[in-house]
Amino acid sequence: MKQRTILREASISGTSLHTAAKVTLTLKPAPANTGIVFRRTDIIGKPEIKPSIELVDDLVRNTGISQGHVKLHTIEHVMSALWGMDIDNVYVEMNAAEPPILDGSSKFFVNLIQQAEPVEQDAERECFELQSPISVSEGNRSIIALPYNGLKITCTSADDRGFHTQHLSTDIDPEIYQSGVAPARTFTIYEDIEELLKMGKIQGGSLDSAIVIKGDKILSKEPLRYSDEFVRHKILDIVGDLSLLGKRLKAHIVAVRPGHAMNAKLTAKIFKQMQDLKNAPKKKAAEKKTFKVFTEKSLDIRRIIELLPHRYPFILVDKVVETRGDDELTAVKNVTINEPFFQGHFPGNPVMPGVLQLEAMAQAAGILMLRRVSSEGKLAYFMSADKVKFRKTVRPGDQMEIDVKILQVRGLKVANAEAECRVDGKVVSSANLMFAIVDAEEAQ
Repeated sequence: MKQRTILREASISGTSLHTAAKVTLTLKPAPANTGIVFRRTDIIGKPEIKPSIELVDDLVRNTGISQGHVKLHTIEHVMSALWGMDIDNVYVEMNAAEPPILDGSSKFFVNLIQQAEPVEQDAERECFELQSPISVSEGNRSIIALPYNGLKITCTSADDRGFHTQHLSTDIDPEIYQSGVAPARTFTIYEDIEELLKMGKIQGGSLDSAIVIKGDKILSKEPLRYSDEFVRHKILDIVGDLSLLGKRLKAHIVAVRPGHAMNAKLTAKIFKQMQDLKNAPKKKAAEKKTFKVFTEKSLDIRRIIELLPHRYPFILVDKVVETRGDDELTAVKNVTINEPFFQGHFPGNPVMPGVLQLEAMAQAAGILMLRRVSSEGKLAYFMSADKVKFRKTVRPGDQMEIDVKILQVRGLKVANAEAECRVDGKVVSSANLMFAIVDAEEAQ
């Protein structure tokens, strides 16, 4: 795929969210392989700064970066729009440290990009394909990146009280981003406003630029643009924060109550994997690792840990009860109140998130794939899910029985499976899953 820039410059003006500064932002065309470069026209010499995860220095209700004496704040909405609309090379000129907040979404930045007219360039676009799963967690928040042929984001948004819980899973491309992500506005909890003002934040905030949640009520100058506008804005922020990699990413991001700090931690880990892969010397064939071959009909947790790369708090299969040939398996997940996600999902009404039921099915199917294809030197990676259905809630004290059946194996590299979770003999969730078998050495 070719790199893209814009044909002509275009400008927009407004007030910054945190500093309340009046600012004009101008997009200008840039040569191939330039990347996204910000230029501070209000500073002598018009210094330039290229956003990178290595430059992040402020993650309190925004993503801010600094290099020497040059600082930028709240760049995530602009970066999200540029990434979401497939713009690789552009100069972003500003006469202040922070872009205009406008309506709190990326809608007007997308309109600005269209006004400037995206155009292809001669150079090919570089993409980084995630090689192995990466996760970060903090209390009842978590965000995981999984190998995937494209960019997909699955997100659950909720507050500490369990109000306005929303979930959405979507691939990201310019058409989807423009119609389903960019118009989603930022939001805040009413009780947080006073503390943020004391910290010197949101000095330019108003109901024109954000949605305010007060208890179970929504305060907004206009009605919600989507019934699930909050989770869509969380996805908008994730796209913006991932852009700090400096390269397009192919991965499936699964986030539960994400924020800028969590997004940045995940981006930093992905960046490290990207750098390690770039700098690592090729290993000699004689240094290949060996893995125990999975031939047993049942597995305890020790053998499961030997086969799967997952660790606490993300290993979601406790036991393999039975395997039936190379194509069927029954596993068990014991759900207890000690699970970390129950702290926030939901206080006073603990329910196992559907995405984690899906992950348990994926892990069980991954184990089965390592029986179908020799597990020596191999790892099974979850690629996609289809026909996902959540029928009943799963609560602490339940024992979730997971049945998996391999439907098709293509070239011993890619496999399709169907999976089903039951509690007390009743189906609670089901899905069709796709996997890829990769060499463990290549995944490091």
